[in-house]
Amino acid sequence: MVNIDPGFIRSQFPAFREPSLADFAYFENAGGTYACAPVVERLAEHYRRLKLQAYYPSQPSQEAGARMDAGRARLAAWLNVSPDELQLGPSTSQNTYVLAQAFRQWLRPGDEVVVTDQDHEANIGAWRRLEAAGLTIKTWKIDPGSGELNPATLAPLLTERTRVVAFTHCSNLIATVNPVREVIDLTHAAGALAIVDGVGHAPHALPNLGELGADVYLFSLYKVFGPHLGAMYVRRALLEQLPNQGHFFNEGKPNAQLVPAGPDHAQVAAVNGVIDYLESVARHHGLAGQSPALMARGVSALFQEREAHLMAPLLDFLRHRRGVRLLGRHRTEGRAPTFAFTCAGLAPWALAQQLASANIGIGAGNFYAWRLLEALGIDPDVGVARVSLVHYTSEQEVARVIEALERYLP
Repeated sequence: MVNIDPGFIRSQFPAFREPSLADFAYFENAGGTYACAPVVERLAEHYRRLKLQAYYPSQPSQEAGARMDAGRARLAAWLNVSPDELQLGPSTSQNTYVLAQAFRQWLRPGDEVVVTDQDHEANIGAWRRLEAAGLTIKTWKIDPGSGELNPATLAPLLTERTRVVAFTHCSNLIATVNPVREVIDLTHAAGALAIVDGVGHAPHALPNLGELGADVYLFSLYKVFGPHLGAMYVRRALLEQLPNQGHFFNEGKPNAQLVPAGPDHAQVAAVNGVIDYLESVARHHGLAGQSPALMARGVSALFQEREAHLMAPLLDFLRHRRGVRLLGRHRTEGRAPTFAFTCAGLAPWALAQQLASANIGIGAGNFYAWRLLEALGIDPDVGVARVSLVHYTSEQEVARVIEALERYLP
């Protein structure tokens, strides 16, 4: 296993060369990562030179369309799916909402949809609204002690009327990587479709969707070092059955069927920048010359090994700190480097303000996981503090946030 080169990694992100951020330590990566240099450059070039309607005969218009097509195709290759199975919409929340509307037309009254109380509201609320159309919504509940989902408690919820199971790959607060393949297999054995929210997992490891088996998989590119877009894979056989949600004349056009209003063309073209970055990481670490799916596997392994190294001291500090309630597993294995916690005697927002005074950025609130916090006995209006990192975080930044937490926590 090749160790990641931190200097090379940080050189690929303009934020680390920005004078105004010179002393700033960013620890709200679960809310949105810094954009890599190729994304910033491609966005700037598109707005400077190619900001016109794409696909017309003129050379700039043709180039703009070609870049958009290439961004979709290259991302699809890294995910090991076909480009016509990949929808690029304004956000994961909107993609999920549109998808649920297609299911509302497709399913019948009395059909059952299973959601969890662990997910971001985007993957709960859109499905719960289908109750108004006569569908039955069931909740796969977390263990109130650990906050984790147990496949054994899903099985009794599945019946011959179950049509959909919607769940998260990795909660944005619990951070446990769920046994996705096991859940998908259980869902398929019941004759239902598996819809996976991968927003919390994709920044740490792009999934091989050709192997995973999900019928739908969603994630946010702005949390994967890219532009503010939501990527949604829909298995071709399913896409062909779902009612068109786009303009009537786009019926039968796979990439337009579930995106009623097309996203910013420049951002679609800038998806190339995400792949440029991932390919540069692969080349620098000797992983080039393989298929995109194999490069994705190798780069993801690099990211996860680096993140396990970085999060270990922070995890150790939080799990032993008196008065701190750390959500999720108290070990690095099987979890993402996202740490949500409460502290007796100090409100999360107050802690975030104190850390901001030390030029450290963390998050505070409910993070759209309202139902999860209620299930854990935490007031969603108060919420939790959240400290999250990714592979570009440095050891020095981790040491800074631990020192600051030591100073400000009661």
